[in-house]
Amino acid sequence: MPADLNDYFNKGKGNNGGSGGGGGDRPNRPQRPKKDAPQFLNDFGKKTGWLYALIGLIALLVIAKPFVVINSGEVGIKATAGKYEKDPLRPGLHFFVPFLQEVMVVDTKVRSINYTRNVGHDMASKGYRMSGASGVINVPSISALDARGLLISMDITVQYRLKPDTAPQTIATYGTSWEEKIINPIVRDVVRNVVGSYKAEELPIKRNDIAEAIKISIEKQISAKTGAPVQLSTVNLREIVLPPKIVEQIERVQIAKQEGDRVQLEVLRAKQEAEKKAALAQGDADAKKIRAQGTADAIKIEAEAKAFENIKIGESLTSEMLQLKQIEVQGQFNQALSVNKNAQIFLTPGGSTPNIWVDSKSKSKATAVKQ
Repeated sequence: MPADLNDYFNKGKGNNGGSGGGGGDRPNRPQRPKKDAPQFLNDFGKKTGWLYALIGLIALLVIAKPFVVINSGEVGIKATAGKYEKDPLRPGLHFFVPFLQEVMVVDTKVRSINYTRNVGHDMASKGYRMSGASGVINVPSISALDARGLLISMDITVQYRLKPDTAPQTIATYGTSWEEKIINPIVRDVVRNVVGSYKAEELPIKRNDIAEAIKISIEKQISAKTGAPVQLSTVNLREIVLPPKIVEQIERVQIAKQEGDRVQLEVLRAKQEAEKKAALAQGDADAKKIRAQGTADAIKIEAEAKAFENIKIGESLTSEMLQLKQIEVQGQFNQALSVNKNAQIFLTPGGSTPNIWVDSKSKSKATAVKQ
């Protein structure tokens, strides 16, 4: 409690009056008994200074905020009296001296620049400033001249990230608009140089080679910068916009090529069909040849078997066997004559075994035989 409050309770009788405000005209009032202030008020009065100091400190911390939290994918750049420190602050909690130091948080995650025709010309004419909290930046597409001076427009996407270790040096050299000073001019210059070495009609055919050449050249130029401040991730060549006359010429060439491919396909099919028929005919001829050869071989085998049989039979015909056969046949004729008295018997020349007999009862048959 303030000291004047205690003085108020300790005032004497003479303090009831006063010269100010006509107090001397008032009658004297009875003197009040002295009262002591409560103890908690006395203690509160003694600690008021510390309380004010604590409140002031809290207010200073809230206003000055002498700390910063750096998240993953970010680095902090501490500046003391306007001079950047060389080593970046890694993710975590960091303190600094207010009004003397400050910390700039810089994004080191992968970022993208889309060079696209969807960005209006009004935005490009106003000096479009490259910025994007999401890490995706859209800028006008790149115009370039081919080897014959024809105007080409290209839509590409470039992905990159700021190197954390050299981030303080990069920001100190190029400022916060480092993308506009490093990435954008290099990409546009490289694309124009690469496209200038090709004819317009070659670009769609060799787009993979062109994209690879652009990436290699961009990496080379970025690495040539002090500290190689940026790491290039990918370069995607999305679309190549050619002049209308070149597009028509390419379409005519494609149509002619497709027609030629169709004719070649038909010729190939006809050739395959002819080869198929020739193969079938050859197969049929071979089959007939095989069957004829098989028949001839069968006849030959049968003839050889018959000849072999005759040889064996001839070898087995001895004079004694022939006489036996003659006797058997003679017996058969004798038996026939006993039945038919008029039968005529013809004998083979040389007196061999008779082998024909004719019944002479039938005049017609006999006549036929005699003739």
